[in-house]
Amino acid sequence: MALPRTALPTFAAMAGAVAILYFARDVFLPLAIALLLTFALAPIVSFLRGVGVPKIVSVIASVLAAFAVVAMFSFIVATQVSEVAQNVPTYQANIVAKIRSLKESGSESGIIDRLSGVVERVGREINQPEKPAAPSAEKPKPDPLLVEIFTPQRPIEMLRNLITPLIGPLATAGLVVVVVIFMLLEREDLRDRFIRLVGYGDLHRTTEALEDAGSRVGQYLLMQLVVNITYGIPIAAGLWLLGIPNAILWGLLAIVLRFVPYIGPAIAMILPLFLALAVAPGWSLVLWTAALFLVMELISNNVVEPWLYGSRTGLSPLAIIVSAIFWTWLWGPVGLVLSTPLTVCLVVLGKHVPQFAFLEVLFGNEPVLDPKARLYQRLLAGDPDEATDHAEEILENDYLVDFYGNVAIPALLIGEQDRARGVMTEEQKQRVTASAMALVANLQEIAAEEADEDDVEGEDNLEGNVDPLPDGVGKTVLCIGGRGELDNATASMLAQVLGVQGASASTAGFAEAEPANLRLLALESTDTAVVGFLNADSLNHGRFMVRRLKRAKPSLRVGIVLWSDESRKDADKIAGDLNADFVAFSMTEAVVGALSDKPAIPLKAVKRRVRRLPASVTKSPRQKKAADRV
Repeated sequence: MALPRTALPTFAAMAGAVAILYFARDVFLPLAIALLLTFALAPIVSFLRGVGVPKIVSVIASVLAAFAVVAMFSFIVATQVSEVAQNVPTYQANIVAKIRSLKESGSESGIIDRLSGVVERVGREINQPEKPAAPSAEKPKPDPLLVEIFTPQRPIEMLRNLITPLIGPLATAGLVVVVVIFMLLEREDLRDRFIRLVGYGDLHRTTEALEDAGSRVGQYLLMQLVVNITYGIPIAAGLWLLGIPNAILWGLLAIVLRFVPYIGPAIAMILPLFLALAVAPGWSLVLWTAALFLVMELISNNVVEPWLYGSRTGLSPLAIIVSAIFWTWLWGPVGLVLSTPLTVCLVVLGKHVPQFAFLEVLFGNEPVLDPKARLYQRLLAGDPDEATDHAEEILENDYLVDFYGNVAIPALLIGEQDRARGVMTEEQKQRVTASAMALVANLQEIAAEEADEDDVEGEDNLEGNVDPLPDGVGKTVLCIGGRGELDNATASMLAQVLGVQGASASTAGFAEAEPANLRLLALESTDTAVVGFLNADSLNHGRFMVRRLKRAKPSLRVGIVLWSDESRKDADKIAGDLNADFVAFSMTEAVVGALSDKPAIPLKAVKRRVRRLPASVTKSPRQKKAADRV
């Protein structure tokens, strides 16, 4: 007997991988940086090779140009930072003036007032001259002199102290340069080795995964860099025009920090705001600086990014935040910058490797539930409000007939299958029905808006029906639930769609169509009755319903709707067997059949076979005695 599989081996493997990445970060961090730079520079190398530049020249030129830009960037940042450090003491007067203005504008018991009071008292104590000591009879002993031994450093020691802190970063940078060059030179060979190692049995899937990862990561890095440059340059120019010192530094930092998801722009704005507070006596410069950052952020998010991004990273917003926290814990600030592209690689892995499919579910931005399953889950939970929100999202692009036919009815079909399997309790069934009815009521306003549209009849719908739905003005239709509460909900949905088409539609529950209650239905003013069944095995009950309704009113058109997503059968043959005027399988077919101008099909006479009993059974006891005498 095979034992059930558990998730323990997978969890143990993930924990081991995380531990290796953490403790061996000095090895994996340069490799990760080199891999991402390879993804980013690969399109540039391909472009240079496409214009006739030799491969090795293309690779070396691309890598050297990229790292020259990084080196120049680092040099400018370093010089600007040192200049800011030298100018900080010159800004203290304005900072003190602003604290005093806050103190004067605030109440005496305010926090600013207390803090400034403490600062001023400490300053007076420090600057207060020491009082002369009172004369005494004894001659005071002189205080001991502090002696500092100064040993001048030799030039070699000074050079060593200067170079030693730089050896590690420079060695890592050099290693990254070499690895990127070799990865670009051996890119095709590395691809073939990777395919042979992990995906030789499924070349199609492995090739698709590599192309997907390369396109997502490479496009993200390049397009994000372009977006950040279009963000940082206007920031630097605006700060320079406003008179903020070291505007180039803040623009460069804005370019780098915007790689950090969500919080990067806020961090880039803090120091310029502090300088705006320090360099000018008033508050206008602070407001102008904050407005500059806010305007540029709005332009980048709503104009530049949608224009430049051909496709998104495929990550959900929550996944971006969680991945930023995880990679920061794992690899520090560098992991924070690399968090998004690294998580993109994990999502691609989950998309194409079945064993890691949970990664795409956790971090991807694609819906993990079909619209019908999502709607049914909300109905089952008794949450018609969220179900209405979900419906309104779909109805922004589709019509009501499409939503009911493609989402709502299939959702109720899932519920009917659960009921047939015995996994749905009576309470759950009532909850789903009540939520579905509330959903229909909530969508009545949208139904009224569709009814007022002039061109709704000429629009195509998702079910492939390119012909306009028929006009229902002047027609009266009664929609009846077939055998249960869920069928009653489908009847309400059909009645609402018929109302959009201009028909006078009403509903009746399955209990109201029982023989004892049939006379209570207003069939005299009804042109067509439509009976819907979610259970495809209800044909016999449908036959009884047709005969029952046609006996009550011979001129009544009666249609049967089998809300089933199974393979469709011969509708004409089923209609003939049921003596129905039409049989439909979808919302569109039900609307077309209900609003048809065809006359009603007469009720067929049922040929009853007379069962003749044996003579011995039909004779009376007296006749039997007379026959016995004879």
